[in-house]
Amino acid sequence: MRAITAPRYGGPEVLVFGETDDPKVAPDAVLVRVKAAGVNPVDWKIVAGGLDPIMNVHFPLVPGWDVSGVVEAVGLDATEFAVGDEVYGYVRKDEVQHGTYAELVSAPVRTLARRPRSLSWQQAAGVPLAGLTAWQSLERVGVTGGDTVLVHAAAGGVGSFAVQIAVARGARVIGTASERNHDFLRELGAEPVAYGDGLAERVRAIAPDGVTAAVDYVGQDAVEVSQQLLRDTSRVASITDPSVTARGGHHVWVRPSSTDLAELGRLADEGRLTVPVDRVLPLADAAEAFRLSATGRTRGKIVLDVA
Repeated sequence: MRAITAPRYGGPEVLVFGETDDPKVAPDAVLVRVKAAGVNPVDWKIVAGGLDPIMNVHFPLVPGWDVSGVVEAVGLDATEFAVGDEVYGYVRKDEVQHGTYAELVSAPVRTLARRPRSLSWQQAAGVPLAGLTAWQSLERVGVTGGDTVLVHAAAGGVGSFAVQIAVARGARVIGTASERNHDFLRELGAEPVAYGDGLAERVRAIAPDGVTAAVDYVGQDAVEVSQQLLRDTSRVASITDPSVTARGGHHVWVRPSSTDLAELGRLADEGRLTVPVDRVLPLADAAEAFRLSATGRTRGKIVLDVA
């Protein structure tokens, strides 16, 4: 099969496009013929060595955890799917080597769900990691209807999903973003505020009683500011600041979940979850996708077209 591989740690320059062995299919996995692979910052961070302290990485490695595609073969005990099923998923395994930047990927059934019919292959590939991160962080702080939720970095890949999910649950959403993204947040159903010094005061100006939950996707002083505004200081979750646990909040590291993916798909098919795609590149241009992702300036997902 054709794939992107990295023979060692490094930047985009170490990526190689070429032929590699087809993956084997474990008993609880299916073989997916990849249509599209989502690009996330964690992909280039892995290749740069950023996850070496916490995950075993084997070379040559195929990057990528997000996928959409068609089931081509099923493992000995993978009864959840059949050949021909259209799926999408967050294919994070316990060790890093066989990822989704390839024509084929072996995916444990726990990492997959059926592709939402309303989403294109490229849109579906842009959902899993960011969408699950948003879903699970909101779950961790128990967001329901009647909550007032503060979403930090609300216009980003994870934040824009969190806004839509919280709105779908009936919550009032206040989102931080730069001025150029305020109209975008309004379209998603959030009330925008500028980030930076004086954030707590700006939030109180539109929510005098503060907020009931907060999710942090940017770090810096977001947890501290959130707890100044929260009525219950334990209802804050962060994906970037592990110190949040020492302050009584929640640190979230996204997990694969077929159930959560199915819920995200349901919202998409009900028209309550949109997936903006900023750029679609061919698989061979993965290095350029890494460079674009690392700028932090894209609004919407970067996706590799594989089919």
